[in-house]
Order: sequence, then C-alpha cells, then structure tokens
Amino acid sequence: MTADREIEIIGAESLGVRSLCCRVTLPHRRIIIDPGVALGYMRNGLKPHPYQIAIGRSIREKILRALNSATDVVFSHFHGDHVPLVKANPYQLAMGELPEVFGQLRCWSKSGDGLSAGMRKRFDDLADRLGPQMRVAEGISAGELTFSRSVPHGAAGGNMGSVMMTRVTMGRRVFVHASDIQLLDGPTVDRVIDWHPDILLASGPPLYLDRLSDTARDSAWENARRLVRHIEVVILDHHLMRSEEGTVWLNALSASAGRKVYCAADYMGLPRQLLEAKRTELYDQMPVSMGWHDAYARKTSR
Repeated sequence: MTADREIEIIGAESLGVRSLCCRVTLPHRRIIIDPGVALGYMRNGLKPHPYQIAIGRSIREKILRALNSATDVVFSHFHGDHVPLVKANPYQLAMGELPEVFGQLRCWSKSGDGLSAGMRKRFDDLADRLGPQMRVAEGISAGELTFSRSVPHGAAGGNMGSVMMTRVTMGRRVFVHASDIQLLDGPTVDRVIDWHPDILLASGPPLYLDRLSDTARDSAWENARRLVRHIEVVILDHHLMRSEEGTVWLNALSASAGRKVYCAADYMGLPRQLLEAKRTELYDQMPVSMGWHDAYARKTSR
C-alpha cells in the first residue's frame, strides 16, 4: 500500500522496534503521537542484536526530526516504548535527546491519576519539561483532536493500567490511534467503532506471551473481525508483531475478511522487519562478541 501522505508511522514492531509512534500532518498542525522507542531489553535470554540497535537509533532520529517540526504531541500512556525517559536505557529515547522546541509544543496527555510510582514519575518528568504546555486531555476535544477517557491497556481488570485513544479529523476522513488496547476489551472496540474512523492504527493481541489464554485469543480475533467490518483501513501492529505468529494471525485475518489488513510496514510500503521475533536468528547469522553491549552502553552514556 502507498501510505496516506497525512499519516506516517515512524516506529512499530514490524519496522524493527517496540513503538507505536506516528505523525499526522494537517494543513496547520503536525501531530506526533507516542514519541517513544524500546527494543525489548531481553528476549530469549539475549539483549538486542546490534543490527536491531542500529535500526532503533535510526527510528529515534526520525522521531526527533519529527518533533523538531511538530506543533502538537500526544502521550497515550507512560510505558517506556511510548514516551521519552529521564532514565532511559541505551535502547530507549532519552529526555536529554529532545530538541529545544519540545518544551513549546502543545501537549495532550493521559492523566497521572491511578498510576504506579514509576509511571507517575514519568508523568511528572514530562510535566516538568513541558510546564503549562502539558494538558490532561482525557475526554476532551481540541479542534481536530478528540481524546477518549481511559480504556484498559489490554483486558479489563488487568494489571497494566490504562491508555488514552486519539481521534484526528482530517478533512472528510478520520484517523484513530488506539495505542495498546490489544483488542482484548469489547467495550473499548465499541468506542473505536463509534468514532467512525476511516483509518485505524492499533495494537493487536500479544500472542508472544504464553500466559495469553485461549479465551483472550478468541476474543481478540472476534474484535479484530468487527473492526475490519466497520473500518476501511485497519493497521494492527505493536504487541501483535513481536512474534512470527503475529504475521500468521494477520495474514489469516486478511483472508477471513476478504481484504487486506495491514501491519505498519505494509501500510508504509516497507518490508516487514520483525527483528525482536528474529533475535535468536540474528545472533546465529551475525554473532556478537562478548562485551559488545557493555561497550555500547558506556559509549552512549557519555
């Protein structure tokens, strides 16, 4: 697919990193949603491969360039793959890397209520950097932007907290960013459908987690089918594309729907790069010397 010129997905698992960052360009606004990156600190007992680290650095640089020309920034929640961090590890976007203009952006944020101590610290760090520019946005509208009230991060009643979804009016069309909903809560999917999007970018289910029950998997499948019936362009990525099983699931969904359901790479017209899912394979193909990661961490901390 040739990507819509108004929507650019900058980071996602099918693009090689943990992220769901995108830019929406309107005639007088440039909106960055969830400017954050992570690589999965350990997977199959292995730290990120240097090839994935290089891709991560490239995507961090793209996010920084996008922020440098942005008017608005949105934070759906405060996990380390969605926000810049004061205490970033070597594979995340650090607060110190942000351009000076960041503090002048209009910021629309999920609230800091009901957060764990660690997530509250990240909220406070952003508030310190942004000052009066940071506005809790749950349940409000501001021109072309509309924000949901908190919805579950995954299944209702889970221990992962909540997220804020974003609706963007683009002339006669509507784009919805439904970060980390994972398609595991029916009422949340109802809210997305009620917003009547033409294009949806959302996190699919975390099939890579063994603890995800068969019931949850069935629920995600049925919720995905509902979204595809109601929305012209459905893009599912993030948790879904952390395993090769996600590719099989997405292809099966397209076959079931009788039309293409996209991951971020598909939508952007790029090859799928599920680098976290292929971490062991990368190490087999391109061995990494002992001490490489320690040396890299020392270099990036200077």
